[in-house]
Amino acid sequence: MTDLKGKTYWLVGASEGLGRALAVALDALGARTVLSARSGARLDDLAETLSYCAGVVACDVTDTGAVDAAWAQIEQFGIDGVIFIAGYYEPISAQDWDREAVMRMADVNFMGGIRVLGHAVPHFANRNSGHIVVIGSLSGYRGLPGAIGYGASKSGLMHLTENIQIDLAKTDVKVQLVNPGYIKTRLTNKNDFAMPFLMSAEAAADRTVRAMHSNRFKTDFPWIFSLVFRVSRLLPNWVYLRLFGA
Repeated sequence: MTDLKGKTYWLVGASEGLGRALAVALDALGARTVLSARSGARLDDLAETLSYCAGVVACDVTDTGAVDAAWAQIEQFGIDGVIFIAGYYEPISAQDWDREAVMRMADVNFMGGIRVLGHAVPHFANRNSGHIVVIGSLSGYRGLPGAIGYGASKSGLMHLTENIQIDLAKTDVKVQLVNPGYIKTRLTNKNDFAMPFLMSAEAAADRTVRAMHSNRFKTDFPWIFSLVFRVSRLLPNWVYLRLFGA
């Protein structure tokens, strides 16, 4: 079990939604946080409400230079872990392909993770200690209707995290992948369909913290809803496509 009290985490994507709720939850446990996101003003507002905020470093994960500059500042905090939670979402079908929105989802959700983890992973690997937490999504398990861009970008991020875990499995670096279902945020408010097992950002943050305390590599939640996605990987393609095809 990982004790989070007194540890310092770089939280990338902390300005709203699950990231913001997670910063509050970690603070309540006595963990120090370095907050990053594009909006410096929103981060400053959040930092004022926290007891153990170590600092604020504004960072656009779609900008390689900005991530490099942020990392140069992050190193001074002596972080014990990184949590990559930055994300962007637009509900888009293949028929209504929005090139700019799809590219942005890929750039934030997947390439953003590559830019951030490209600094953090070698850092922790070289010192043989640290905690890497990546927020994926249940939508990354298999193709879904209306998920052009988002599902693929999350799937790539999840695969990347598994690669990291495999390479670092025999080290003292702890790697974890957390895949939530629907969380009520500004992004999911864009959906015009029923979202089963929709949870608050605070409830999702609590589940994420519990996962971080555990020694599990992968945590999917809500558990019952996640069964649909995990079992779907066992279905033959013709069965799955018939069930989920439009």
